[in-house]
Amino acid sequence: MANVEDLIMVIKDQEEKMNAILHSGDIIKRELEIPSNSLKTGAAHIITGPRRSGKSVFAFQLTSGENRGYINFNDERINIDSSELNKVLEAIYRLKGNTDILVFDEIQEVQGWERFISRLVDSKKILITGSNARMMSKELATYLTGRHLDYVLLPFSFKEFLSYKGTRIETNPSTTEKSRIISMLDEYLHIGGFPLAIKNGSLFLAELYKDIIERDVAQRYHIKLKSKLSELARYLLVNISNEISYNKLSKIIGISGKSTVQNWISYMESAYLVFKLERFSFKLKESIMAPKKIYAIDTGMANTIALRISKSALIENLVAIELLRRKGYYDKTMEINYWKDYLGREVDFVIRNKGKVKELIQVTYASEKAELKEREIKSLIASSKELKCNNLFIITWDYENEIKEGGKKIKLIPLWKWLLQ
Repeated sequence: MANVEDLIMVIKDQEEKMNAILHSGDIIKRELEIPSNSLKTGAAHIITGPRRSGKSVFAFQLTSGENRGYINFNDERINIDSSELNKVLEAIYRLKGNTDILVFDEIQEVQGWERFISRLVDSKKILITGSNARMMSKELATYLTGRHLDYVLLPFSFKEFLSYKGTRIETNPSTTEKSRIISMLDEYLHIGGFPLAIKNGSLFLAELYKDIIERDVAQRYHIKLKSKLSELARYLLVNISNEISYNKLSKIIGISGKSTVQNWISYMESAYLVFKLERFSFKLKESIMAPKKIYAIDTGMANTIALRISKSALIENLVAIELLRRKGYYDKTMEINYWKDYLGREVDFVIRNKGKVKELIQVTYASEKAELKEREIKSLIASSKELKCNNLFIITWDYENEIKEGGKKIKLIPLWKWLLQ
């Protein structure tokens, strides 16, 4: 049973720790924008995202200057059920008085939390964070339908990485500056965007991966075949940017039935380990039935766990993450697919908005024209004709140009420049 005096001590400790982090000099402004004046009563603001992507710090940044009540439920000293959540409120009010906003960090750790939030949301400004999209959405749908606004905070973008490293962002750099930016991009590609990985190295990523698999997937979803789950997760990370088939995966891993594999992958998506893209088709059934392409939520995570991943696969994965970020941060109506026809011609990304194809993007590890592959260009042209889109791009490692092929104009843009747009 929770003791209010003990909760007050925990809240004091947690706030002291968060304030120390905020004033450590390691904190940067994130790209995700949630205006502080949009935090109002009547709707809970929900920030989800991978573990250790900076949600807690971001929540503190958003509420700076306000008399906030803050508690992180992912603390071994807090062992309460939903019937005792009012004691948390009592502890906050005794410590902070009548707060401007309540911040509940990792509240999904308390079963039945949604009723508590539903009771408060009309009279209090509420900010919630959580590391499991499925659990949050399931619980919110029950008691907070139409009364919550959702955001996903991903690991650092390349812009944020450069900012964290103290490197000035230049879209038209000198030769020396460009060389440094490309060097930093190579580091970012291999270490990824998790703040603690950038600070402490890839060993952090190995531990984070273990936590996600064991705590956020196996433990949360009561999976008994943990070794098979681990095999599947590692296989997916080894095969980023490739098509996957649930039937084939079930045979490779040695699990009877594709539904188990399908469920496990959906759990990994909810825990923000991987995400998948569907093949584009004008026919919905074909899109659903076609193989999916799998990507890691962070290239550093994939690079650490899988060990042997080609640079071209990492680059494509990085572009997929950035597109996911742009969708979540700036344009939630954007849709991202890949394209493949019956001849096996493939385009990495089809970008749509309100049903209309806006951009077709190929990704290649090329630094000069001679390294461009003819099949990639022909696939881009074929997709352009079929999808009636003339906004064609090839994202390269470091080659910029504009070419004309098959009556189509194709813009080639270096990865670093595209990421900084």
